[in-house]
Amino acid sequence: MVNPNRGAVGFSSTEFEQEYERPSKTELKRQSDALQKMGETLVEAPRDRVKRVPMPEDVLEAILACQQITNHEGRRRQMQYVGKKMRTLDEAEVAVIQQTIDSWKGASKSETAAMHALERRRDKLLVDDKALTVLLEENPELDVQHLRTLIRNARKEQAENKPPKAFREIFQILKQIESKKGKAAAETDDEDSESDDE
Repeated sequence: MVNPNRGAVGFSSTEFEQEYERPSKTELKRQSDALQKMGETLVEAPRDRVKRVPMPEDVLEAILACQQITNHEGRRRQMQYVGKKMRTLDEAEVAVIQQTIDSWKGASKSETAAMHALERRRDKLLVDDKALTVLLEENPELDVQHLRTLIRNARKEQAENKPPKAFREIFQILKQIESKKGKAAAETDDEDSESDDE
């Protein structure tokens, strides 16, 4: 008996279908959504960071314009335009942008960890007098009297539930120390790489 689904001659109807090399509609939609999301990530990022991302000028302008729009409907329309601009990028440009965004995530994690370390050190300064001695041994250029006054004031602020002015100032001093160490380490690395080149 002839199978009614195969036609009178017995051929499967799929045998003559042409094979298409292009992606399916679902795949195109997925790629489009991914590019739209990447555009949204760039719009939400700090302006100075976005300016450093390697991308065509027209895409950058669309993103920066979107960042300035506060009206909900206007911003939504501009976001769609950003998505449209993102879809004009080739694979290499998209890969570079994605790499940059990924590097931000790593950088922000390490920045957060560094901030937490500074906060712990500040808390230790308020609780343990030996922590100040250690800090001064590591950084003899610091003003001892100023630091002692700040620590005393910060303790008083906590005890009396006052605004944490001295508390914040101690944090800023610790942050400056770390940034100086970072710059010194970077300069040492540069000198090492120069001597390696010779």
